[in-house]
Amino acid sequence: MAYASADPASRPLRERDVYTVSRLNREARGLVEGSLGSIWLEGEISNFARPGSGHWYFSLKDDAAQVRCAMFRQRNAGLGMVPKDGMQVLVRARASVYEARGEFQLIVDHLEESGEGELRRRFERLKRQLAAEGLFDSARKRPLPRLPRRIGVVTSPTGAAFRDILQVLRRRFAAVGVILYPVPVQGAGAAEEIAAAIALASTRAEVDVLVVGRGGGSLEDLWSFNEEVVARAIVSCAIPVVSAVGHEVDITIADLAADVRAPTPSAAAELIVPDTAEWLRSLAATQQRLAGVWHRRMTGWRDGLDWAIKRLSQLHPTRTIERQQQRLDELELRLGQAIRVRLSVAGHRLAARRAELVSLSPQAQLSGLAHRLAVLKARLSPALAARVELARSRFHGTARALHAVSPLATLERGYAIALRVPDGAILTASDQAPAGTDVELRLSKGRLRARVTASNDH
Repeated sequence: MAYASADPASRPLRERDVYTVSRLNREARGLVEGSLGSIWLEGEISNFARPGSGHWYFSLKDDAAQVRCAMFRQRNAGLGMVPKDGMQVLVRARASVYEARGEFQLIVDHLEESGEGELRRRFERLKRQLAAEGLFDSARKRPLPRLPRRIGVVTSPTGAAFRDILQVLRRRFAAVGVILYPVPVQGAGAAEEIAAAIALASTRAEVDVLVVGRGGGSLEDLWSFNEEVVARAIVSCAIPVVSAVGHEVDITIADLAADVRAPTPSAAAELIVPDTAEWLRSLAATQQRLAGVWHRRMTGWRDGLDWAIKRLSQLHPTRTIERQQQRLDELELRLGQAIRVRLSVAGHRLAARRAELVSLSPQAQLSGLAHRLAVLKARLSPALAARVELARSRFHGTARALHAVSPLATLERGYAIALRVPDGAILTASDQAPAGTDVELRLSKGRLRARVTASNDH
């Protein structure tokens, strides 16, 4: 007689479908792998292990749960990094079950840092690449101009960085001109627009130095200045570039590629232009040095003139005649002595010698020389006076000419230099300052600020 029961537990053992543990885990694995497939998952690494096989084993957790993960050697070999506990990562994995222990796990085939960690890794990779190409070499860095006429700024027109730069320039050296090349400083496509603005400034060559930067922010906010296209645009720029990105602690690829790195946009303006008061002190010192040089030259010329006068006096014919007369006196004395000696020895030849001596007497020659001396003295004095007067006239003429071309002399005669406010351009024609234009007049002493009420071309 057959027996049937609704309760499976009451069936005979031979009629029950009894699972082994291995079968259970194997079928569970098939169910899990077939239902979930490949998924993306973000979390924090913990319990990271790296045995000799080269496989990675770790847990991925969030605030409320964790899951075991395995990443085999053939998948992790090309990552170029080794994760560590506490790292926030993004993984692509497939769900599975580890049959030997019946544990749910993820088999990871891709892993990357999430958020800022990945950005820093990309930063270091690009930094090493560009450094190997020589883009950061100090030998190619160019010095900044000592006093630029115009400054270019590549930044956002609405950002605080541009306002800070203008404020510092107005305080330190208001005469310098500023040209803004407006660009977005973050977001999609910002790096390409920044690079295009740098190339435009280089092509137009209308500024003497270029500031590239923005205010502070997170690494993600500053990322446009870590792009390769911006670094290469800075290196290719024909104008010296100052990078002023973020705060002092922020270092970007643009900072490394630029000719000069400023810790902030305000500091960039401080670096580029001198302080007005310091500049004026330098000009005053230069003026004093020029005056000293001019005084030393005048003294040298005066000493040279005195030496020439003394030399001319030494070469005066009077001195030559005096020396000849002295020599003549000496000969006369020697002659007298010889005559006296020979008088006692050759008295019989006295008459003949006397006649001969009369004929050879120097009296006639002395008379002619005395007359010639008088003529030469009469000619020499006016010639000498004229020569000295000519030298004095040339000296005073040169001094007047030097004073006439001095810019300070021009201002002292009542003239003024007119500059347009605020760009500092020098006005040379009335049509450059229409009515309503603010102008600044630079006088010999001080300056005046005025406004044009009427402009006349005549």
